[in-house]
Amino acid sequence: MPTARRAPAAFLLRRGGERLLFDCAEGTQRQLQRSTAGLPDLEEIFLTHFHADHVLGLPGMLKTFALRGREALGLTVHGPPGARALFANLRPLIGRLPYPLRVVELAPGETLERGEYRLETFAVDHGVAAVGYALVEPDRPGRFDVAAADALGVPAGEERGILQRGEPLTLSDGRVVTPDEVLGPARPGRKVVLTGDSAPSPSVVQAAYKADLLLHEATFSEEEKDRARDTLHATAAEAAEVARLADVRLLALTHVSSRYFGPELAREARAIFRETVVPRDFDLIEVPFPERGPPQLVPRGARPERGGGNMIEPMSRMVQLATAGDVAEAEELQEMLRNAGIEATVEQAVEEDAVSVFVPESSLEAAQDAIEVLSEPDDIIAEP
Repeated sequence: MPTARRAPAAFLLRRGGERLLFDCAEGTQRQLQRSTAGLPDLEEIFLTHFHADHVLGLPGMLKTFALRGREALGLTVHGPPGARALFANLRPLIGRLPYPLRVVELAPGETLERGEYRLETFAVDHGVAAVGYALVEPDRPGRFDVAAADALGVPAGEERGILQRGEPLTLSDGRVVTPDEVLGPARPGRKVVLTGDSAPSPSVVQAAYKADLLLHEATFSEEEKDRARDTLHATAAEAAEVARLADVRLLALTHVSSRYFGPELAREARAIFRETVVPRDFDLIEVPFPERGPPQLVPRGARPERGGGNMIEPMSRMVQLATAGDVAEAEELQEMLRNAGIEATVEQAVEEDAVSVFVPESSLEAAQDAIEVLSEPDDIIAEP
């Protein structure tokens, strides 16, 4: 469910000029408007399933597009079988739209070819009609060997472009140069996988194999494993095991229950799969081509700066919240508070061993409430 500082499921994938929205929970359009992306005229929305916490934002967003005067630009909503029935039921609520709306049902195993990439659907385990999505780019040609091309007499210009596209080239003297003579090994494209809600499943492991980024739900910790099994959700440890088996590069835990802040689930998952992050609202994950480095979490990377800085409360003075025994403990508390949407800073006294944690005065009460629900807080902090 949404909280004061965390919205339910919605993910915007930006690839070049494209904007693909996966799920559309309550408040999605407002979160987009608050982000650096704004509310673009989306052309495609992909639903993983039809539970309320994944679709309640759709009616309002569709009406907003209508009120903005959208007419010619169509919108396609993809979803598992049952999507057309859902929109038939929503018709009285949505009313007439001035732009074309198309609903496409996708069963597991279907593929949408997009030229530079493809979108693959796969089966998940959630007890209802549901699919996951994988954006997969094909391998790219290897790097062009200029020296080899020069030695073979390939002139600069369009002729080299033909070889770079993977096509053979006939030179003016009749010789044929093949791409493998001037290109290095093929370079892999990128792969991003979104599961939606799902218990750990072999089909997810298969779909996510060698993915650069896997977004997998982690609704519960291992303490709630029985509940996760009953509701066909996953624990953080189970999601990490999926990532380990699939040999992905980065695991992002999503769909986190409001009872958790995030760091506790990250610790649980990292014991099994080290490269794990728990994104917060407005965090950004950059997925470069593999040869340019691993995927990176950019905290608040999609949140505009306010007043020329990153402070949530630029007009509020900082007050001491707690003390910790060392920097590591203080930074752990700082991360927990930030996952709760509360800005915090860490300072070490010059003549004391203790490390102090400060928060904006206006956030003090919320921070104190957050500490009260932390598991075993006495191991982390003490009252200042």
